[in-house]
Amino acid sequence: MSDTNHRRKPPRVGDAPLFRRTLIGIVLVLGALLILAPLVIIGVEAFSQGWQTYVATLDHPDTRHAIMMTVVTALIAVPVNTAFGIAAAWSITKFDFPGKRLLLVVIEIPFSVSPIVAGVAYLFVYGLQGIFGPLLDAYDVKILFALPGIVLASMFVTAPFVARELIPLMQAQGRDLEEAATSLGASGWRTFVAVTLPNVKWALLYGVVLCNARVMGEFGAVSIVSGNIRGQTNTLPLHIELLYHDYQAAGAFASASILALLAVFTIIAKVALERRGAGRRKALGTDAAPQGNRP
Repeated sequence: MSDTNHRRKPPRVGDAPLFRRTLIGIVLVLGALLILAPLVIIGVEAFSQGWQTYVATLDHPDTRHAIMMTVVTALIAVPVNTAFGIAAAWSITKFDFPGKRLLLVVIEIPFSVSPIVAGVAYLFVYGLQGIFGPLLDAYDVKILFALPGIVLASMFVTAPFVARELIPLMQAQGRDLEEAATSLGASGWRTFVAVTLPNVKWALLYGVVLCNARVMGEFGAVSIVSGNIRGQTNTLPLHIELLYHDYQAAGAFASASILALLAVFTIIAKVALERRGAGRRKALGTDAAPQGNRP
């Protein structure tokens, strides 16, 4: 054997046990301080004045209205963004057309623009001094400081979530299955339902979960377009801020506990979907392996 074969490989970064344990310890400590501790504080403070105060806060008309506004916004924004994400991913990954790169850039815009800036932009579009403001006012159509404005701002902020989960997966899958289905006489809709959708369903659900969580927790853009009208245009995050400014800390934490529970459920759903998706990809990889390559 040559000297090259006897030459020892250089150690990889992190191979040393002390370094690895130190790094893991730092991550655990920072995670506990930055993520776990705030969640624990929310739970403790929410029940600091007893269960009755907690229930009374959630049963208050303003809190119930804020929850209703948040749920209604999610019920409108999430399905629309889901349809947009599917259509955008389908177009980008399955077709070639002029402006394809531009569409990718447009999808990424909400991630590069501050939500507050997006809210201000909506003021200049739909406000009384905006582009469509006078026309909307003439027909008594109310967009800003009402539910439509909240939905539009939430849709803008969360528009990329579903598309960004689907596009990489659909690009990796290619077009072979769809082209085979089309060559066998399947229509475009049947090809999508029977071929494309089953292969991307876990990524789609993952994107929907993230989109829903962001819609319910959005603050910046919604605070600009809603007007912060108590009991009328407040979503749950805005209501929490008002309670805190009114020195109702227990009520603010009680309301915040709902969003904290949503975050926990989102994490659980995220992990479950990732496992299902990983398991499916592994099974497909095993099944798709050529006979000669199998042990």
